[in-house]
Amino acid sequence: MSRRRRCRLVSHLGRITMNSKDQLHTGFIGLGAMGWPMAAHLKQAGLLVAVANRSPEKARRFADEHGVTAHTSYQELARQCRVVVLCVSADSDVIAVTRDIASACAPGTVVIDHSTVSSQTAREAAAILRAAGADFIDAPVSGGVEGARNGKLSIMAGGEAATLQRVMPVLEAYGLRITHMGEVGAGQNTKAVNQVLVAGIAQAVTEGLALGEALGLDPASLLPTLAAGAAGNWFLDKRGATMLRNEFSVGFKLGLLHKDLQIVRGLAEAAGTDRGIIEKSLADYARLMEQGHADDDISALIRLKRPRV
Repeated sequence: MSRRRRCRLVSHLGRITMNSKDQLHTGFIGLGAMGWPMAAHLKQAGLLVAVANRSPEKARRFADEHGVTAHTSYQELARQCRVVVLCVSADSDVIAVTRDIASACAPGTVVIDHSTVSSQTAREAAAILRAAGADFIDAPVSGGVEGARNGKLSIMAGGEAATLQRVMPVLEAYGLRITHMGEVGAGQNTKAVNQVLVAGIAQAVTEGLALGEALGLDPASLLPTLAAGAAGNWFLDKRGATMLRNEFSVGFKLGLLHKDLQIVRGLAEAAGTDRGIIEKSLADYARLMEQGHADDDISALIRLKRPRV
């Protein structure tokens, strides 16, 4: 190949790369404990151009720190971006934000929703966006705040395979494992299964460690011994020591798990499956919320497992 032809090819490939990256100009809405580090990873990957948040001062702080635009309007953000990532709290938030985006976005825009909501809400959001010529991926995540900070989240995606492939560089900025689970809604259904496991593991670990504590076992010896055997798991590893020190501000808020399990309960009722763990966890976390612990990590469940004095 001649030098001139090689130069033309390199120039052509450079334009393709640049244009492809332009098509992935990304905005992030929802800068909470998970959203902030996820957005930071997107900036590091060269994809993030704008942020917005329910409390504008947090968006301004992020923008000042990372050199992006802070918008007070979701419509303004949608006009600037071709990909919009959501990480908000409630089903109603997802629908409201989606309507705002649909009213302003360009055709071909993709919204990626990392919130934990019902699969029905995901399908409703997809319909709103598709009517505006855009598309939607429901992509709840697992891995906790640590996974968000380290860019090692597990992402469960529902939507069109071609759409998911287009936005894969966005997800790869903070995802260790990205799995296409099926059509829109399949991601949220997968997250529902995940939350049952999370709740059940939390029940077992907190009950077991409360027993070990009551029996006077030394945590410095107990925790690594348990972790090395069949009882080892992520929750024990990440939360075992902190819960025994009564430190409950380190991760996923129990009030949010309670909200998630209410969604899961409806799915399980419709499917006709057993709901023992779901119902027990809903009751326990409701009790903790009544005691003022809604913002504690889910490991605060150990409070209910200790001997009553």
